Amino acid sequence: MAIIKPFKAVRPKNGLAEQVASLPYDVMSTKEAREMAKGNPLSFLHVSRGEIDFAEGIDEHSEEVYHKAKENFSRMTDEGVLIQETKPLLYIYAQVMNGRRQIGLVASSSVEDYFNNVIKKHEFTRPEKEEDRIRHMETVQAHVGPIFLTYPQNNSVDEIVNEITSQQKPLYDFPADDNIQHTVWKISDEDKIAKLVSVFEKEIPFTYIADGHHRTASAAKIGQKLREQNPNHTGKEEYNFFLSVLFPDDQLAIMDYNRLVKDLNGLSDEELLEKVKSKFTVLLSSLDTIKPNSLHQFAMYLSGNWYSLTAKPEIIKQDPLGVLDITILQENILDSLLGVKDPRTDKRIDFVGGIRGLKELQRRVDTGEMKVAFALYPVSLRQLMDIADSGKVMPPKSTWFEPKLRDGLFSHLF
Repeated sequence: MAIIKPFKAVRPKNGLAEQVASLPYDVMSTKEAREMAKGNPLSFLHVSRGEIDFAEGIDEHSEEVYHKAKENFSRMTDEGVLIQETKPLLYIYAQVMNGRRQIGLVASSSVEDYFNNVIKKHEFTRPEKEEDRIRHMETVQAHVGPIFLTYPQNNSVDEIVNEITSQQKPLYDFPADDNIQHTVWKISDEDKIAKLVSVFEKEIPFTYIADGHHRTASAAKIGQKLREQNPNHTGKEEYNFFLSVLFPDDQLAIMDYNRLVKDLNGLSDEELLEKVKSKFTVLLSSLDTIKPNSLHQFAMYLSGNWYSLTAKPEIIKQDPLGVLDITILQENILDSLLGVKDPRTDKRIDFVGGIRGLKELQRRVDTGEMKVAFALYPVSLRQLMDIADSGKVMPPKSTWFEPKLRDGLFSHLF
């Protein structure tokens, strides 16, 4: 069963949350992070992306960047921008995007659950990204970005959440620059905290990583390392838990996560198209009509043209992993035709979340940065959970969740 616990959050002083809160570190480039934090010394990007406080060209993985992140985190706490609770609490975090609301429970989740597969995964991670967050967390000595988890909807949890959100004044309530509303309530009632902890422990057998596989793996490995270094380890130390926000599965939506490849693996445009036609029905299309609108439909952008691709029945497998569109694309084009054997480590492939739109794919091909782009129909949450339950994993970057949790609203010291 799932273990959660309250924690002494480090959070923005009342009235400063809107200035502090930032998008997660891994949904933007360094250039974009600089622009987002421009003129705002309170932006949490100064912690999550320490390189923005150096001149352009700095190695974002250099030791001085991680130490700058720690320095900025310490400065914000010393100046009272960030304050720490005096006792362990839980929180409720609601987001509204385009009229759709999702509301989650902010808690610390168990590292042991991660290793025991009570927290289920659906993706492998990229080693270099793990190493980056391990170094960041170890230097700052905190989990400074929450893991996005989901769980099977539970009436007992819903009742407590609904009671608090309908009767209690929010701790924070603000619209972000992208017009997504962020609202936070504090759960300070010890009976309600105990009830929520008990419900997860007795009624919720598994939670699932929706977003944040790299952060979770990094936090778990740090916890494991500190456990081994501590001769007096009890299991109750804060390093045994990591920062998370847990949402019921009936509230979430997944967007597409698209692919770009730098070259055609020695093929000409015509040769690639001919090979693709052996496994997909291919039609010339346009940006206005190309977005995939059902399973097994894809869009491909190549040399100024959009093509609609529909997978032929014989290449669609019926197992939980084989039926996924990203598996179909990986096996029948990315691997067999373009030579991208391992998308976790191959430097020729890149990934673009659907929130950026198909114009971003077109732009990056038109500039010559990439040679070909592929857009997919979104994975469903049911597919995600089926894969995780089967013990298999999706190809990396298969799911894009929106809205994104904001960094800086909660940090967890370990």
